Amino acid sequence: VDAFQAWCGPCKTVVDLFQKIRNEVCSNLLHFAVAEVDSIDALEGYRGQCQPVFLFYAEGELVAVVRGVNAPVLQKTILEQL
Repeated sequence: VDAFQAWCGPCKTVVDLFQKIRNEVCSNLLHFAVAEVDSIDALEGYRGQCQPVFLFYAEGELVAVVRGVNAPVLQKTILEQL
């Protein structure tokens, strides 16, 4: 989940990375979503941050968090969680 604030919008540069990884691993387990933290009470703790935050969930539980756009770290985290 790309957790973003309305004033900065979702991180569009990462969408291509997620699509590339999904095509490479051919897994239906990988889903990408965006969530505006200003309108979701459960994400209140991520408000007021000036960097993108990517939340990784498995079976409804938060399993990993990556702060900032770091393609190698995002890719490694995705592959580890799959």
